[in-house]
Amino acid sequence: MSTTGSVPVSLAEIARIAGVGRAAVSNWRRRHDSFPTRIGGTDVSPQFSLAEVERWLRDNGKLDVIGGRELLWPRFEALGSRDESGLAVAEAARRMRSPQARTSPVELTPQAEELAVEAAKLGREEGARETFEFLLQRWLETHVRQLSTTPPPLASLMARIGFGVRAGDCEEGLTVLDPACGTGHLVAAAVRECADPGLVVLACERDPALAALASARLAFVSDDHDVRAEVVTADALRADPFAGARADVALCNPPFNERDWGYGELATDQRWTHGLPPRTEPELAWVQHLFAHLKPGGAAVVVLPPAVASRKAGRRIRGSLLRTGALRAVVALPPGSAQPHSVSLQLWILRAAPDGPGAVPPGQDALLIDATRFARTGARESGPHWEPLQAFVLSALEALDRPDADLPDGAVRVPLIELLDDEVDVTPGRHAPAGAEPSGRELAAAWKEAGSLLADLARRAERLAELEFEAGRPQTTASVGDLVKAGALSLRAGQQPADGAAGPGGSVPLLTVADLLADGTPGGLVAAASAPVIAEEGDVVVAGVVRAFRAWVHEGPPTALGSQLYALRVDPAKLDAHFLAGCLRAPANGRQAGTHASSASRVDIRRLQVLQLPLEEQAAYAEVFRSLRDFEARLVDADGRGRGLVSDVSDLLAAGGLGV
Repeated sequence: MSTTGSVPVSLAEIARIAGVGRAAVSNWRRRHDSFPTRIGGTDVSPQFSLAEVERWLRDNGKLDVIGGRELLWPRFEALGSRDESGLAVAEAARRMRSPQARTSPVELTPQAEELAVEAAKLGREEGARETFEFLLQRWLETHVRQLSTTPPPLASLMARIGFGVRAGDCEEGLTVLDPACGTGHLVAAAVRECADPGLVVLACERDPALAALASARLAFVSDDHDVRAEVVTADALRADPFAGARADVALCNPPFNERDWGYGELATDQRWTHGLPPRTEPELAWVQHLFAHLKPGGAAVVVLPPAVASRKAGRRIRGSLLRTGALRAVVALPPGSAQPHSVSLQLWILRAAPDGPGAVPPGQDALLIDATRFARTGARESGPHWEPLQAFVLSALEALDRPDADLPDGAVRVPLIELLDDEVDVTPGRHAPAGAEPSGRELAAAWKEAGSLLADLARRAERLAELEFEAGRPQTTASVGDLVKAGALSLRAGQQPADGAAGPGGSVPLLTVADLLADGTPGGLVAAASAPVIAEEGDVVVAGVVRAFRAWVHEGPPTALGSQLYALRVDPAKLDAHFLAGCLRAPANGRQAGTHASSASRVDIRRLQVLQLPLEEQAAYAEVFRSLRDFEARLVDADGRGRGLVSDVSDLLAAGGLGV
């Protein structure tokens, strides 16, 4: 593949191209006089010529197999314009699927056109869908501050809610609508979640680049399903391209807080059956737009900021939506579910009145669901615990049309007479009851369990205190890089997988650094075929970032590793995996191999040191390392249970529950 010498790349981009950490690239730059010279940037953030970097990596045998796509992306970024690079990615996707295509439906610069042709060629060689998803993900990451996307777990949840809540029999030719589709996360999720043949997808987006990318995404998703998709570039509120269409399911994550949404020119629009949305309430315009497009019994699920549930200006419209049975449920999501991540967003679930015998009548209450307790703690913008969150919300919504069904804690049916007051506040947290208070028997059992935990910790501490250490005993070590060269282990760097549907290999859990900073459990699923690195049982996993540095032996099902996570597979004839993990996770090891520039600094995995010991001696060390890990795990468990007990007893005391 030809490259352009004027395309600049940073040290981080070189690291991605070579499949190594940034520290390794800095080391190459110091040790090799032949390393390309800086062509721009600063001393702290230098930039180099992509063509010279590619040549140097090839000449020195350091170009990883991922280099093809990684070499391609800097050239898209060098186009400069967000729109031009996005349209070029979309055009590349079109040419991947239609090799004979020549004339582009959008006007591109010669550089963008040439790049789209080269990207299409690479996609046909390395996998069209995987190449497109890679380029799309990089484009989204580059322009994350300018874009608002719907995370795949939330998109999947919304699609499942929409198909589950709609009334009526299942039938062929269901229609799904998204009037502000962005890059198509929601409609793509709907296609994956709907098993009915002949699905029709109608999507609209006013940004031409986003619309083109959404169209490309849907084209790939439609390859695996019987789908007819139409994506139109238009402002759905001002110039609705689907004015006469009706949908079975409508999904939307509309733009927030836009004052210039067409208030003046749309004052007499027929969609405002529940009242003209105030100028300051554009979100309620989107709500009514969605509702106007529903078939009888159709359902709409829309993401909204929490203020829409309580702002004074919108109370008349909220009251009308409740009285007519249009607004059936509101779900409060944990912070981090979608942008803006600091806000607890809400899902509003609407349904049009069904027709015909056996139709579900409008409800006399609203279902309010507070799912904020599924937020993760300890990491900024790390996202919620998606699996239990999805299970909780879907379980609560199963009772939507069954008034006598029990609801899980955190969900409540509120009679309309209680909601239709002066405020018409539908915020779930103000109505959903807190969890049930523990009984005296439950408290006694919890205290007993806490005592057992502390006693077990004391026993473990006594055994560990018996360890003896010989001060000053000389020991030789070898770096991970040396062990790789010696064939004692293999090292693979994790990457952010492409966002795609599960293929023949099914789905596997995805572990990221953000998950480690939260509770250490994988926070999502990814198609096994799209995961570059999957840790198997017995592999040693290392987090290569200072703020989350740790190493452990992987147990359980195969798990995909995100960026800055590494999988080390040992030769059991040379290394004990638990011994290796114990050596690597020593804090002194991380400090020695880290850059220490900030908490986000990386750890150079190849520089981590491992004791050189015979295999039989490694086993003794491995046993002690395991004991330390078990002690640490029990300590964390005791801390969590103890804090929970203190919280429960404090609430009981504050409520006057002490028997005196």
